[in-house]
Amino acid sequence: MSENHEIALRYGMNPHQKEAKLFSADGQPLPLTVLNGDPGFINLLDALNAFQLVRELRQATGLPAAASFKHVSPAGAAVYAPLSPELAKAYFVEAEGLSELAIAYARARGADRMSSFGDAAALSDVVDASTATLLKREVSDLVVAPGYTPEALDILKQKKGGKYLILQIDPEYVPEAIETRTLFGMKFQQERNSAVPDASVFDLANVITANKEIPDSAKRDMLVALITLKYTQSNSICYTLDGQTIGIGAGQQSRIHCTRLAGDKADRWYLRQHPAALNMKFREGLARAEQNNAIDLWLEDEVTPIEQAAWESCFEVVPTRLTREEKREWLNGLQGVSYGSDAFLPFRDNLDRASRSGVKYVIQAGKSLRDEEVVQAANDYNMVMVYSGVRLFHH
Repeated sequence: MSENHEIALRYGMNPHQKEAKLFSADGQPLPLTVLNGDPGFINLLDALNAFQLVRELRQATGLPAAASFKHVSPAGAAVYAPLSPELAKAYFVEAEGLSELAIAYARARGADRMSSFGDAAALSDVVDASTATLLKREVSDLVVAPGYTPEALDILKQKKGGKYLILQIDPEYVPEAIETRTLFGMKFQQERNSAVPDASVFDLANVITANKEIPDSAKRDMLVALITLKYTQSNSICYTLDGQTIGIGAGQQSRIHCTRLAGDKADRWYLRQHPAALNMKFREGLARAEQNNAIDLWLEDEVTPIEQAAWESCFEVVPTRLTREEKREWLNGLQGVSYGSDAFLPFRDNLDRASRSGVKYVIQAGKSLRDEEVVQAANDYNMVMVYSGVRLFHH
């Protein structure tokens, strides 16, 4: 990686904010190199947060990891786990022939395809041709990774008319322990959040519910939730299953609203695997993004007549909408979900809502004034709840 101390940016947070650049404050070379494209301020905010997330997922689980970022919060994050045919179809991919890293990205992207449109993709490992081919076909603004094979780099340089932003970052880079930030002309200083959750959090003393049985798959999923939350704008809640996020609620002022938002996303993720969704007959030539939007609108209970007409035009055969009862019957099959919170749960209402989306395993900071009430809620639903003992706010 060539040495550089400064990267000029197109503009700052918005086009009217000029004089934008990334530079090394201590005179050391930057750990980041632009291999292709022209970065902007928000591009790099997404890239640097996203890469930290996947690097820590790789460190915690030992598995290839990927994240799909939008506006400085993850739309999805995942580690490698095999894809079922149904999930592959819901994610618009062919699972056969995909590398483990490509599957991790397919999972991260598929967690919330609506939010991932135009994402910043982060990969924990050197990008191979399989992953690059998958990235090339998606609407994405940038990719950041520790390296690229020559074939992968050639594939990605063809994307967006040759303007796709490709970033390479030193995976061994360790920032200074103290970080600073400028806001309104004043400087903040703090110790960098270097805590990386690992399996030690599952010590029996931290399991505070009557049910204490945690399979290894749930431990993996709870680690995915915690590390994802570490790089999600707070307040935040994350639902995970099978090594990936399935619903993220970010940046809400009320924790129950985070839980509801993330739970609704988890429900939509699962409903998109309903046979009626997987077998829709779209009209010829309808782009994947338009198909994705049509499936999403199919899940709405109320639409205007104009929306309905536009939606029907997407299909050769217009699908029947599911009733509330049919949705609930299908959602009853969503089981074994893990649920993470970036801070303590203040009320039991969070677990009441989470139970409707198949949550079985809960990890949260603990030590709220109403711990007894929250523990009782977990016991009421026979959930397993773990206290992480650490708050993971991110702003």
